[in-house]
Amino acid sequence: MSDAAPAPGADPPEEAGLSASELTVRYRRDRPPVLEEQSIALPLGGISVFIGPNGSGKSTLLKALARQLSPEAGQVVLDGRDLASYSGRELALRLGILFQENSAPNDLSVEELTYHGRYPHRRLFESLTEADHEAVERALTLCGATHLRHRPISQISSGQKQLAWIAMLIAQSPRYLFLDEPTTYLDMAHQFDVMNLIERLNEELGCTIVISVHDINLAARYADHVFALREGRLVASGTPEEVLRVETLREVFEVETRMFRDEETGTLHCVPLGRSAPEVAQP
Repeated sequence: MSDAAPAPGADPPEEAGLSASELTVRYRRDRPPVLEEQSIALPLGGISVFIGPNGSGKSTLLKALARQLSPEAGQVVLDGRDLASYSGRELALRLGILFQENSAPNDLSVEELTYHGRYPHRRLFESLTEADHEAVERALTLCGATHLRHRPISQISSGQKQLAWIAMLIAQSPRYLFLDEPTTYLDMAHQFDVMNLIERLNEELGCTIVISVHDINLAARYADHVFALREGRLVASGTPEEVLRVETLREVFEVETRMFRDEETGTLHCVPLGRSAPEVAQP
């Protein structure tokens, strides 16, 4: 099979898609599984958002789908092939991954970090090509980070760092993007910068994007499809209108909420009202 990268926006292969069946993942053999016999199919070409409380399995599921964790049982299928059958280079040409543990040398510049996204496209000792330079320039431009290109990673804000990491993913030219809680620790303005960029990448590059968030209102505003998890199991999936309902949020987060649609923007909004009353055991 060719290792050639799928061009952004190109027609997907006939068997395009990412799904998992009967997936079980645990971190230690002497502990219960974090996910147990969970199946999921990600809609192609949209923005899928995982929601759930801490410890619900959001990050674990993302990592299993991106082959950052090996499942104890079950199978993940990417574009018609078992995920385990891909070489590292083949996978990097298809999946762009950004988790919270990412780190880079402090003296690395934003531009140098972005060039790291081109590694899967180059053979050992191969020089940078015009295509590499164009991809990096395009990525920096899409992220609005051209003015940061020569700045060391250590000298930019958290929000700017997140944009730099996303620029690296764009330069990689993957078909699928995985981002684990990309707005964590960011102020409101930078949250919007990151989420608006994610939305733009989906629209302009045609990437299938999978993210996890804690903020229900971000899921309501940006998601095409929402997956709600609790204690390692998938509780609900569907459009924001189908999943972000008072009863579902009560089950998933154990909170009471009020959902309404903004008359001006048409966007769903969630107002948390407080913790749900504990269920009283029946005698």
